[in-house]
Order: sequence, then structure tokens, then C-alpha cells
Amino acid sequence: MHYGYIAQIAIDLIVNPAFIYKNMNWPNRLTLTRILLAPAFMVFFLVEAVWARLIALIIFIIAAATDLIDGWIARKYNIVTGFGKFMDPLADKILASIALISFVMLGYCQNWMVLPIIIREFFIMGLRSLAAYKGIVITPTWWAKLKTFMQMTSIGLILLYINLQTFAPGIGINWGILSNQDAYRFFDGLVLVTMIITIATGIDYLVKNFYLLKNVLR
Repeated sequence: MHYGYIAQIAIDLIVNPAFIYKNMNWPNRLTLTRILLAPAFMVFFLVEAVWARLIALIIFIIAAATDLIDGWIARKYNIVTGFGKFMDPLADKILASIALISFVMLGYCQNWMVLPIIIREFFIMGLRSLAAYKGIVITPTWWAKLKTFMQMTSIGLILLYINLQTFAPGIGINWGILSNQDAYRFFDGLVLVTMIITIATGIDYLVKNFYLLKNVLR
């Protein structure tokens, strides 16, 4: 992996963002867009207004869609770059982490469930990046893909629920589930399962790649 190349792109983005964005391929543009949308999502989500929460939901949907689209384009046209390999999974982790942290701040998730998810994500990301720097490729497992699906599903359902809570009363909808504590228990259970799967995939990575990682850490 060309870390010097990635570092140079980061510098160029600060100095001349329009130029570097214009000269990226489309998968990398979409990846960068996802990273930039993550803090925008948090800003709108934390504003207690109907329009702000709705915009946050739309931003999250767009950001999640860029992940599917950039992967499809990269596979279809065989576009593989060092920037994409490193930044694409990082963008996913940034988006999911910011969403979960936002939920904790508003009381929709328990911090003791979210913290292990975030620690695992960036710990394994660091190990995979170090391995890639040493020329060792650690490929995602089926369990890792299930973990990502569970995270995005949990975040999507909680976002939808929050939006229903926000705008439903204003249009005369008063569903009991929108104020029922059972909904919060359901979300706690969903995030708990997600946390368990996330931790399990982290352990799976460490066990299956123990000897590789041992050599990398020397």
C-alpha cells in the first residue's frame, strides 16, 4: 500500500480540495463523499427539528448508497487504487461510528454497547492497515460482512424510528409504539446482538491471522 500517496492526497485535499476531487476516479470520489457526509449527518441529526432529522436520514441513506455504488463501479471497471483499498473501509467505519455515537448522545443506544463496536472497528482496521503496509493482505470474512450488515440495519431502523417520533405527532399520528419502552428494549437487543457479532468477528480475525499478525508486529 502506498501510504505516501495517501498522505499526499490528504494534504492536497486541505490545500486544494476542488482540484484533487476533480482528478479522482469515481469510486474514490464516492468514498471521499461518504467521509464528508458523516459529520454533516451528525450536525443535522443532533438538531431537534423535524426538517433536520429528516435531512440526517436522507444524508445517511445517500452515504450508505455511495458504499454500494463505489463498490459496483470498482468491480465493473476493475478500478483498484491504494487510496480506495484503505479509505473505503475506513469511510464505512467513520459513518457507522458517528451514527452510533449520535444515538448514545440522545439516549437511543447504551454507551457500553457502542464503545466495544468502535474499539473493535478501528483496532482491526489498524491491524489490517499495518499488515497491508508489510505486504500482507487480510481479506474480509463472511462474518465481517454480516457484521457490517447488522450495523447498517441497526442504524437504519433506529434512524427511521427517530424520524417517526419526530414528525408523526405533527401530522396527527399517535402510534403507541413511538412512546413505548418496548421499542427501546428492542433497539437495545438489536445493538447488543450487533456488538456480539462485531466482537466475535474481531476475535475471528485475530485467531485466523495470528501468525500473520505476529510477523507483522515484530
